Amino acid sequence: MMTVPERSPERDAAIDAMLPHVAFDGWTLRSLRHGLTDIGQSPDDAEMLFPGGGAEMVEAFCDLADRRMEEDAASIAETTLPGRVRAVIAGRLRRHAQHKDAIRRGIAVFALPRNARLAATCTARTVDAVWHAAGDESADFSWYTKRLMLTVVYSATLLFWLRDTSEDDGDTLAFLDRRLAGIGRTHRLRQRAEAMLGRLRPA
Repeated sequence: MMTVPERSPERDAAIDAMLPHVAFDGWTLRSLRHGLTDIGQSPDDAEMLFPGGGAEMVEAFCDLADRRMEEDAASIAETTLPGRVRAVIAGRLRRHAQHKDAIRRGIAVFALPRNARLAATCTARTVDAVWHAAGDESADFSWYTKRLMLTVVYSATLLFWLRDTSEDDGDTLAFLDRRLAGIGRTHRLRQRAEAMLGRLRPA
């Protein structure tokens, strides 16, 4: 099981409060102090809440988004696994439509070489949360292959979404549909290859 960052109601509230300020001041203690002031908390608590600085704040935001994504998935009516994956990702993007600037700045923080491992860890957690929220219960080799493929799809979709100005993110959802269709084709081809190899194996 993947390890998760520290969680607390205080940290969650601080992340929510600082988001409007991140667009202007980045994932910084300055943004955090402004956010804490907004909700009537002492700005002096900023360093105590996130001693790791900006990278820790971004990680906490990603973790909070993962948890809320899984909560939102409970209301998804779609029954097929591919459809649920699509709905889970679409819901996540819709929830954060007002936070694109904060997410752009978060990607910039994770792009720093010293944060490469943390960026990979957060992406892996998010992709795992997507599959879990969609109801995937696989435990065999496909667990790894599906997560690897969705990592590519989700990362590309996120970058496309950040530039998307279409109504209700229509272009992003079309982009996502094309990428998910590609995963489906790859999965079917792999299944056929495995079946063929099974027939060729000596008894």
